[in-house]
Amino acid sequence: MNRTLATSILAASALAASAGNTTSFCQNFNDSTLRVDYIFGGGPSGNTVLLDRQSKTPGWYGKRHHLAEVPLQGNGSIIMTDPVSGDTIYRSSFSSLFQEWINTPEAETTARSFENTFLLPLPRVNADITITLNDNRHKPIASHSHRYRPDDELVAIPPKSPYHSEYVHKGGDPANAIDIAMIAEGYTPQEEATFLEDARRMAAEILKYEPFASRKERFNFIAVCVPSAESGVSVPLEKEWKNTAFGSHYSTFYSSRYLTSPKVKAMHDALSGLPYEHVMVLVNTERYGGGGIYNSYQMAATHNEHSLPVTVHEFGHSFGGLADEYFYSGEEDETYPLDIEPWEPNITTLVDFSSKWEAMVTPGTPVPTPTEADNLTRDQKMKKAAQKAKRGDGNQKAPSETVGAFEGGGYKAKGVYRPVETCRMRDNYHPVFCPVCETALASLIDFYTLP
Repeated sequence: MNRTLATSILAASALAASAGNTTSFCQNFNDSTLRVDYIFGGGPSGNTVLLDRQSKTPGWYGKRHHLAEVPLQGNGSIIMTDPVSGDTIYRSSFSSLFQEWINTPEAETTARSFENTFLLPLPRVNADITITLNDNRHKPIASHSHRYRPDDELVAIPPKSPYHSEYVHKGGDPANAIDIAMIAEGYTPQEEATFLEDARRMAAEILKYEPFASRKERFNFIAVCVPSAESGVSVPLEKEWKNTAFGSHYSTFYSSRYLTSPKVKAMHDALSGLPYEHVMVLVNTERYGGGGIYNSYQMAATHNEHSLPVTVHEFGHSFGGLADEYFYSGEEDETYPLDIEPWEPNITTLVDFSSKWEAMVTPGTPVPTPTEADNLTRDQKMKKAAQKAKRGDGNQKAPSETVGAFEGGGYKAKGVYRPVETCRMRDNYHPVFCPVCETALASLIDFYTLP
């Protein structure tokens, strides 16, 4: 790992704990999980966060170190504080589908709500919990605070998940490893064996890529066989609506490839009591698409020719907080304002390049860095990428790459820059994560698994 970049990522993106916030996990928390469900709502009249429900289950499978720090800023945060001392005892960051939606044309005329669920360690005593949502300029747009009380009889104790589950990869003790639940969507009871095989393929594919390949012992993947009444998934463009466990569908925000689910609470209900901290939904479909939202969930279509590389790409979003490094002329958007440095570690507006991969730029390389003709259509780019390289195993040696600041990324042709010409976060044919993405992912894994 490039230690300079790893240090700069954590220094720039993490919100460090104060000297009074260095107490151990066991001092403040039980070895149990507090699940908090929220409703995020918004529209023309503004945005709001509402507390929906709290519940608790045995076992805590999230971080046990760096409790009051976050490795990446995300688009929102949850902070748990001691109401007596005011000290922060736990902090987490995330992004949400809702925060993507508020930048769509629909949000200008229509009010909508979105389910969101977060897992926190269960406090031993009273604790104040504050959740804050930020816009794409990193400014708060909504927040909510409430107090958790251990004696609150309305904090539910749900039953353990009734569904068959099994590990498709177990690298270590769930208390110390990064635990990923892979749940079935659109698989009937008769297709359980197919789902388990798909889960094995997807987990194995992710673990082929560095930095995951050399850290396999720090990851667990558990497959959870949730049955659906119908096989497949809803495709609104084809007027096809299926009765599935989580109501997943394409055409999210009217983007034909964007696959998401409105039933976030149902996902976590299906996982109740199981060892997990990240959610990956495997969708039984041959249609191209998917989705990944940082520290929220990932959707992976399992049966098309690009399923494996797309699953790895979306894992880069949902687990790694990596940004998309592509753009398509004529299909640009305003996700990243050009006068703000994005929090994602693999793109920059050059507003604060020193906090990103400036230390990794190949000596003698100009910044910005000249590129080949990038003003191409999507089809031209995919054809060009296919001609340059056949997709191989992610653990193969990375091709020789110039690290610089190449213009074009984050859905924008101008003003947003990526580290290299191409990467796993840019196209479906590149066989590896670029050096910057790999270093950022390695730093993230270390943050969660090392003291």
